[in-house]
Amino acid sequence: MAKYLIQGSYVASGVKGLMVEGGTKRRDAAAAAIKSAGGSLESFYFAFGDIDVIGICEFPDAASAVALSLLINSTGAVSLTLTPLLTCDDIDAATKKSPSYRPPGG
Repeated sequence: MAKYLIQGSYVASGVKGLMVEGGTKRRDAAAAAIKSAGGSLESFYFAFGDIDVIGICEFPDAASAVALSLLINSTGAVSLTLTPLLTCDDIDAATKKSPSYRPPGG
């Protein structure tokens, strides 16, 4: 399964919900949502600044990860970004490929 970095920023309604439920219940809700998409939650943290929530999770495929991201973003309570995480082996494999490209005007 592929790993993903999840970063979320709460809007006002999301912050209000967090204040009512607390951090543990929000982590548990995130874990349940990820599990419902076939994934698992590896770690979950709260932060302050531009990002309120940070998590590392695994999904069986990109479509499952994106489906959950779309669902969470559709609530309007949190703005979520999803970043695929690549292993060193993934990068090694990429450096062995030889794609071609012509820049604009080139």
